[in-house]
Amino acid sequence: MSRSFRTDPELTHRLTRRGMLGVAAGATAAALLSAAAAPATAAETSAAGRGRPVLPPGRLGIQLYSLRDKVSTLGFAPVFAELEKYGYDEVEFAGYTQGSAGPITLAQLKRLARNHGLTPIGSHVGYYADDPNAYTFAQNLTKVLDDAQALGLKHIGTASGPFRYGSTVDAWKRAAEEFNTYGAAARARGMKFYQHNHSDEFSFATDNPKVRLYDVLLAETDPDLVFLEMDIFWAYAGQFRFSKRPDGSAAPFEPLNYVLKQPHRYPLFHVKDGVSDPTNQFGYRMVDVGDGDIDYQKFISAVTRLRGERLAHHWQTEHDQPTESYTFARRSSEYLHSLREKC
Repeated sequence: MSRSFRTDPELTHRLTRRGMLGVAAGATAAALLSAAAAPATAAETSAAGRGRPVLPPGRLGIQLYSLRDKVSTLGFAPVFAELEKYGYDEVEFAGYTQGSAGPITLAQLKRLARNHGLTPIGSHVGYYADDPNAYTFAQNLTKVLDDAQALGLKHIGTASGPFRYGSTVDAWKRAAEEFNTYGAAARARGMKFYQHNHSDEFSFATDNPKVRLYDVLLAETDPDLVFLEMDIFWAYAGQFRFSKRPDGSAAPFEPLNYVLKQPHRYPLFHVKDGVSDPTNQFGYRMVDVGDGDIDYQKFISAVTRLRGERLAHHWQTEHDQPTESYTFARRSSEYLHSLREKC
C-alpha cells in the first residue's frame, strides 16, 4: 500500500494557533518557545513551507496505548493498516495484546507490523510488582527481554518512575542500580533499556529538597546502559509543578536543555501536546498534537539540528485519552509532517 495521508481541512487553522508555553520558565524557555500572539500571516506560512521538513524521514511513530480502544475491538491488523495510511513509520507497544480481538503470537505481531511498513521500535513494561510472577523487569527480566528480542525491538523500557524505594536520594540511587542492571542485560541482547517520565520525576528529594530527583536518575545511571524517553508533555507539566522548591525558592528548568546537554541519552520521545491552563494541577489540558501550546517546530528542530543527531531519535505521538483515537493519530501525523524549518 502506498504511504500517503489526507489533508485535514482544519490543518491551516491549527497551524496559526501556536502559542508560547504558558508557564514561568525563565529566560531560557522564553528563547526556546515561541510567543505567537497573532495568527501567522500567509507569507510566514509560505516561507515555513519552503524549509526542510522538521520531522526526519522514517522516524514518526505512535504509542499504541493511544489506540487501545481500536486494538481491543478491531485487532492489530486494521489499526496497523490505518497507521500506514496516516504516514507512520514505527510503533511502540503498551503490551503485546492490548485486549486484541483474537489471539496473536509475537511472530505474527512482528510480521503484521512489517507488512504495513511499520517498525516495532520499543515497548513499555512494568518496573516491579509484588507478584513474583509478574511480567516486569524486576520479577521476570529474562522473559521481558526474550519477548522484546523476538519482536526485533531496538529499545525496551518502562513508564514506571524510579519510586520503588521512596523519594529520597538514596532510594533513587538504589533504583538507579537496578536500572543499570536492566540496561546491561538489554545491551547484551543488542537493545537499549529506557525510562519514560511523567511529571513527578522532576520533583525534589524528600530528604534533600535542593536536589531534583530527575538529576539523581541521570547522575546515578550509566549513560551507556540507561536511556531516557522524554515525554515532552509531562516534562513541561513537571516544569509547571516544580519550578519552585518546597521552601518557595526558584528552581526553574527547561526540559529541552536536558536533551541538548546529553542528546545521546534520549533516543525516544513522546510527542504529546497540551493547552496551557494554570488552573489545571499539571498546567496543561492534553490535546491532539498541533492543537496545543508546545512549540514542536522549535523543540524537534533544536534536537535534530545537532551534529549527527537528525536520524538518531524516534518521535512517538501519544494522547492518553483521545476524543477519537484514529482522528488523533491522523491529525497528529499531518501536523508533524507539515512542519518546516525556517529558512
